[in-house]
Amino acid sequence: MQTDTVIFDMDGLLIDSEPLWEESAAEVLQEFNIQLTTKQYHDTRGLRTEEWIAHWLHYFKKDLRFVDDAMKMIIKKAIDKIDSRGMAMPGVHEVFDLLTQHHYKIGLATSSPMAVVHVVAGKLNIGHRLQAMTSAQFLKFGKPHPEVYLTCAEELRSSPVNCICFEDSFNGMIAAKAARMKCVVVPDQQMRHQSRWNAADLQLESLLDFGEPELNLLR
Repeated sequence: MQTDTVIFDMDGLLIDSEPLWEESAAEVLQEFNIQLTTKQYHDTRGLRTEEWIAHWLHYFKKDLRFVDDAMKMIIKKAIDKIDSRGMAMPGVHEVFDLLTQHHYKIGLATSSPMAVVHVVAGKLNIGHRLQAMTSAQFLKFGKPHPEVYLTCAEELRSSPVNCICFEDSFNGMIAAKAARMKCVVVPDQQMRHQSRWNAADLQLESLLDFGEPELNLLR
């Protein structure tokens, strides 16, 4: 079947927000005397904030009664930092232009709360180009479960097998493939060498590397 829909992840793919999320999380975890390694942080990218903080508080044997408050603190800090310092990733507007020229439906599916989605859509000026914006915030499951991608496809009235997803995290890639969608990954530079990205249909170093030949390959 020919593809007619593209669904984007958001953090670390469209906007350079992962360092800001990491900074926000580190500030909150510091209150629990927890410090993550870079690998630990990367391995849990793509999870919802509540699941993320619950995982690490449990891992370090901290009181899980603090999960809700810690989650709210991380989200508030991240929104403030993204609003003031967030920058578009290279190639965002070029890839949106290409997809618009080819009349693709475009959606966004993220683990981040909708409050963050609205901030990012405004900063990048892409809200008018998105026919659907979905968050796993209030869904039953978050990534790596495919629910947020399937929900976005449903809102776009697209069959999952006609969708291409763009992701930067391993958990997101698993979610896209579990949804039976094609997946383009743009991993963080430190993680690009890992063989696990071979599960994707296409791996890029930047969205700037996605043009007519790559689109035709996935059509």
